[in-house]
Amino acid sequence: MEYEVIPGGVTAAQGFLAAGVAAGIKYRSKRDMALLYSEVPAAAAGVFTTNRVKAAPVLLTMEHVAGGRARAVIVNSGNANACTGEQGMQDARKMIEETARVLGIEEKEVLVASTGVIGVPMPMERIMSGIAAAAGELSRQGADAAAEAILTTDTCPKQTAVRLNLGGRTVTVGGMAKGSGMIHPNMATMLCFITTDAAVSPDCLREMLLRATERSFNMISVDRDTSTNDMALILANGRAGNPEINAPGEGYRLLADAVAQVCVYLAREIARDGEGAGRLVEVRVINASTEKDARLAARSVVASNLVKAAVYGQDANWGRILCAAGYSGAVFDPGRVDIFLGGVQVARDGGALPFDEEAARRELETDTVRIVLDFKDGTAAATAWGCDLTHEYVNINANYRT
Repeated sequence: MEYEVIPGGVTAAQGFLAAGVAAGIKYRSKRDMALLYSEVPAAAAGVFTTNRVKAAPVLLTMEHVAGGRARAVIVNSGNANACTGEQGMQDARKMIEETARVLGIEEKEVLVASTGVIGVPMPMERIMSGIAAAAGELSRQGADAAAEAILTTDTCPKQTAVRLNLGGRTVTVGGMAKGSGMIHPNMATMLCFITTDAAVSPDCLREMLLRATERSFNMISVDRDTSTNDMALILANGRAGNPEINAPGEGYRLLADAVAQVCVYLAREIARDGEGAGRLVEVRVINASTEKDARLAARSVVASNLVKAAVYGQDANWGRILCAAGYSGAVFDPGRVDIFLGGVQVARDGGALPFDEEAARRELETDTVRIVLDFKDGTAAATAWGCDLTHEYVNINANYRT
């Protein structure tokens, strides 16, 4: 089904308000706190980092979202509130408490997220002032400011929204995300917030988000680092008035596809905006025996530093691509694999063949470099996204705190 892409981000769906303000966490003039709010109670679900080291906001939000309901998400950038001990937990709780107070809702309806430097105490006086300021600026026009406020080393905001017909009602799904460095499959390293005005049960919503994450955020890699603060949250407030989706069926499929479309778009934008990146790299494995094998191989190739460096240097070194697929854990016959750089075939049946080096170099110059591995072993396929590895990546991360 075709979905209509529309503006509006997280406030495109009915009944959602947002705001982004400068609380002085990072710089006096930069937005660094965002607030997302549903005017009515909403179903909620989340997916979180697999890192054993989890930031205080992640732990508290995991507790709250387990209830399947939420109305607000308070977010700060500039400080991860990770590895901050009991004080960090207390600070995250204070953020929840203050957000609930200013909005007049229950604390269990508030989710919290943070991103930024690890191991630094939270500037709570500024945080508390920022919560009050954000609550005062909530509006349907606040999506752009909120998307800006959650950024760290990102070079641009990332947001999108789609519209579809569901049970005779117009339903909207919107989202915003941040992520540029510390990005690697395992939930990827990012924050993502999705809203929809569809009526859907918490259990179905959770399943939709898990499936969408597997196709999107778990298929991107920038630098092979998995963070302490990753999370993707979705709120569904039912304002569209469609019959509630509480079981598999046509309505479930349509909404799940819309959620996945939003997630895939945001995942691609995160990969495109990787720290220091010059190009988006898209790796597609086709004709694999199972989807698991296709996913393993695609993720491994897109995460390979040698492949990423070759893309940066515009070197059609296809051996690095086959090598990365080989250590991925995917089951395939190396002697049958064909490899393509865009429209140029650079390997056949796992071996060399004459190809136009200049044509291959031109494929590596494009804004989106497309790599295809044909396993010729089945019908399954998967796609992963990443970016090239540049000198600028080292510069950014060598000076992250300074």
